[in-house]
Amino acid sequence: MATLPDQTNHQALLDNRTILVIDDEEPIRRLLTYLLQSHGYLVEGAGDAREARQKLGDQPFALMLCDVNMPGESGMDLVRHALAEHKHTAAIMVTGLDSSVLANAALEVGAFGYIVKPFESNEVLIDVANALRRRRLEIENSLHRENLEDIVRTRTLALQQALDWLKHTEKELRLSREETIQRLAMAAEFRDSSTAQHIQRMSHYCELLARKAGLPPERCDLIRTASPMHDIGKIGTPDHVLLKPGRFTDEEFGVIAQHAEIGYRILSGSDSELLKVAATIAYTHHEHYDGTGYPRGLKGEAIPIEGRIVAIADAFDALTTQRVYKPAFGLSHAIELMLKHRGTHFDPELLDIFVASIDEVARIHNQYADLVNPNPTTDEP
Repeated sequence: MATLPDQTNHQALLDNRTILVIDDEEPIRRLLTYLLQSHGYLVEGAGDAREARQKLGDQPFALMLCDVNMPGESGMDLVRHALAEHKHTAAIMVTGLDSSVLANAALEVGAFGYIVKPFESNEVLIDVANALRRRRLEIENSLHRENLEDIVRTRTLALQQALDWLKHTEKELRLSREETIQRLAMAAEFRDSSTAQHIQRMSHYCELLARKAGLPPERCDLIRTASPMHDIGKIGTPDHVLLKPGRFTDEEFGVIAQHAEIGYRILSGSDSELLKVAATIAYTHHEHYDGTGYPRGLKGEAIPIEGRIVAIADAFDALTTQRVYKPAFGLSHAIELMLKHRGTHFDPELLDIFVASIDEVARIHNQYADLVNPNPTTDEP
C-alpha cells in the first residue's frame, strides 16, 4: 500500500462511504444504488469498464461492486486494474454464476467478497459492511506498520513503547471482534424476542461445558466466542414464522429449520478459525444424538462436539428463560426435562457433565439474569 496521507486526509480516507456500482444491466444498477443509498452510502454507477475507469480516476471510492460479465473488458480484468491503480479501493464481485472456481478466482485477484444474483438485500449489506470494515483495518494496519518502522529506525529507546502499544491494539482488536460477533448475534436474537443476556449465558454455559469435557483452553475460548452466532441464520427467517407465538405447522417448521443452513452459509468459507467454529455450530446445534435432528440427521459423534455442546446450552437457556408463550422453568425442573432426552436429543456424557456442574451453571444463570423478569423462578438448586 502506498504512503498514507496526513492525518486529516487519512481520516477522510477512513470515513469514505462512496461506492461505485458497475453493471451493464441498468435495473441491477438501480436496485443496488437504491439499496445502498437507503443505508447512508454515497453511490455512483457505471455501465461498463471504460466508464468505471473514468470515474475511478475522477474521485476516490471506498468500494466497488463489479459485475463479472460485461461487454468489452471483463469485470475480473477491471478489478485487477483498479486494485493495482487505486490502493485504497476495495472490491466485491457480483455475478449470476454460482461457481466456486469463479469465486476463488475473484478472491485471488483481491476481491473481498462474491455475491451471486439474484441476491438478498441483507446479503449485499452484510458483504458491503464487512468489505468496508476490512478495508478500514488494512488502512489502519498500514499506518501502524509505517509508524512502527519509523520508530524502530529513529528511536531505539521507543521500541518497548511500540511493542506495548501493539499488544494493546491486539487486545482492542480481539475485544472488538467479540463485540462485533455479539452484536451480529443480537441482530438475529432480538427478532426472536431474546436478550443480550441470553447471548452471555449461552456463551458461558458453552465454555463451561467445553472446559469440563476436557477440551483445550484455546478451543474452549473459541467455542465461548463463536457460540453466540448459533442462530445468526434467523436473519433469513420471515417474521410471520419467527415471531409466531404458537405451535408451528409442518410447513412453518420447515421454513424455520432452514436457519441452520442459512447460518452455515453466512459463516462458512473463511480462513478464520473462529468463523469456522461458528459455522460448525450454526450448522449442527439442532442435530440430535439419535439422528432425528436437522438439517442433516447426523447421529452420535458424527455431530461435531461444538454442536453437541451448544445443543445442551441452548436448550437449557430456552427452558429457564421466560418467553411470551411460556414461563421460565426453574433450573432443577429444566434439568429434569432434559434428562428425559438423554441419549436421544442430547449427548449423554456431555449432559451428565453439565448436570454435575449445576452449581457453576446456576452462578452463570444468576450473573447474567434478564434485567426484567416479572415471573422469577424459585426452585433453584
